[in-house]
Amino acid sequence: MLKRLAIFLYGVASYAVFFATFLYAVGFIGNFAVPRTLDGVPRTGFAAALLIDLGLLGLFAIQHSVMARPAFKRWFTRLVPESAERSTYVLLSSLALIAMFAWWQPLGGIVWSVTDSTLRGVLWGAFAFGWLLVLVSTFLINHFDLFGLRQVWLQLIRRPYSALAFRTPGPYRYVRHPLYVGWFFAFWAAPTMTISHLVFAIATTAYILIAIQLEEHDLVEHFGQTYRDYKQRVPMLIPFARRSYDRGQVTVRTRP
Repeated sequence: MLKRLAIFLYGVASYAVFFATFLYAVGFIGNFAVPRTLDGVPRTGFAAALLIDLGLLGLFAIQHSVMARPAFKRWFTRLVPESAERSTYVLLSSLALIAMFAWWQPLGGIVWSVTDSTLRGVLWGAFAFGWLLVLVSTFLINHFDLFGLRQVWLQLIRRPYSALAFRTPGPYRYVRHPLYVGWFFAFWAAPTMTISHLVFAIATTAYILIAIQLEEHDLVEHFGQTYRDYKQRVPMLIPFARRSYDRGQVTVRTRP
């Protein structure tokens, strides 16, 4: 019982770290309410700062992608309880982001700055919409499974874990990756775009586009023709890019 309780508390603590990190990320990217943000006064030379920032982004990308691969999960669950695997992934992803928040180096310079108050309001609205879409998308495919809480709860009450059904709730009927669409809004909707922000947005966009290919390869391996059919019917990121898919079909991944 003590072991099961410890795993459960570990999962809850990992989720708490994630949620605090998520909230900090809103302020970090939006440049408000937190002590360190994407922008600010440069503290070191441009070349050195750029290398540090790219290194921090690369650290997150490698950790996030490698630990998400099925082969790594099979190896990793030899070291940690299977019920704690997802929580550990969430915790380490959060720590990689915290490292970026702590050591990010502002680069200085402004690429664009919107002065019209109405347009600035529209961009701030798009920024908020992006974060909301990210959060809503996780709940539509089971937020608590995605971040490991369901797994640690089931082991606490001695119930076996069962994978969630493959389905397409809400926006998943219009794009295969609404969560990533939300990230694009959050990263690119900037009334003031600095060089720091532009580097961050370009790097994260490139990572997401690569990650989608890796993720969909795994999904095809796991779900077979079901996911291939879903890919044929539903566009990847731009709604209504394909108009001929069958809206009555039920299909979507349950985790990234």
